[in-house]
Amino acid sequence: MAKDVLCEVNNCQYWAQGNLCSADRIYVVSHTGETAESTKATDCKTFEPIEETLS
Repeated sequence: MAKDVLCEVNNCQYWAQGNLCSADRIYVVSHTGETAESTKATDCKTFEPIEETLS
């Protein structure tokens, strides 16, 4: 199991300093079923945008 999961999506609520993911679990899916032939054919379903407060 990966010790550190890196993430460069800094508007995700799980993004942490150093481009680390602070989520307890990571859920990645393929666009084409159970397999993928490239990273472009996958999505991180763990992503949740940070809710920005209106000023």
